[in-house]
Amino acid sequence: MQHRRIGERTVSAIGLGGMPMSIEGRPGEARAIETIHAALDAGVTLIDTADAYHLTATDVGHNEILIAKALRLAGSAARDVLVATKGGHRRPGDGTWYVQGDPASIIKACDASLQRLDVEAIGLYQFHRPDPSVPYEESVGALRDLLDAGKIVMAGVSNASTEQIELADEVLGGRLVSVQNQFSPRFRSSEPELELCARRGIAFLPWSPLGGIKSAGELGARHAAFGEVARRHGVSPQQVALAWELAKAPVVIPIPGASRPASIQDSARAVDLVLTEDEFAALDARG
Repeated sequence: MQHRRIGERTVSAIGLGGMPMSIEGRPGEARAIETIHAALDAGVTLIDTADAYHLTATDVGHNEILIAKALRLAGSAARDVLVATKGGHRRPGDGTWYVQGDPASIIKACDASLQRLDVEAIGLYQFHRPDPSVPYEESVGALRDLLDAGKIVMAGVSNASTEQIELADEVLGGRLVSVQNQFSPRFRSSEPELELCARRGIAFLPWSPLGGIKSAGELGARHAAFGEVARRHGVSPQQVALAWELAKAPVVIPIPGASRPASIQDSARAVDLVLTEDEFAALDARG
């Protein structure tokens, strides 16, 4: 496994997104834990979660609790794992989402995540999504206060624009370490945010880095260039997508979601795929 940096921490170049293990269509607990352990065996040391990754109103924080249990069961194998969680985006339990970005709610959410993850300080805490009813600097100010209180070790933002990234780093006094935005062969509108992070040395964590596509055939069919490169190298189109993202900038750390061991094992192998300049250019141009 290759490694990259988030702030002062070194983590695997491919992370694991926990959401599919806790929302609609989620697997049983045994398979979910097996998936997390397969990620650890593959060298993954970054796991991304959120308090909103749950199915009903009665199991808020399901994914955080699941990850904490899996890591306890893994013992020393989980020693170097960075768990990144998020607050400020809620699910009432009917499949919908809403934002809640006032500082008091963010701090309350962080306190609850601390308990569910069973840690003294959260390694990376991220403001999940801007709340139009709350000034962005006030929401990020809650992260600053959490940092100063020692409840979190590092702070990040998610679903942010370039202007919001710059504002967040200013509010945090230069302590913004990561930005988690949607980015994939299918969704490329976060390219400016990725480029800004590369210039500033801020980790860029693409969520849904495979574009929500679950099968190799579908990804290759929708994005011909990725299918062509995959056939040439004898790998899955998913690996090609992740390798392309890794090649975009040294700050990029994709966090593909998984609910089966085979999925994260395949994704982790993307670090071994080296694209030629021509292949990278074709993927960048055509998708």
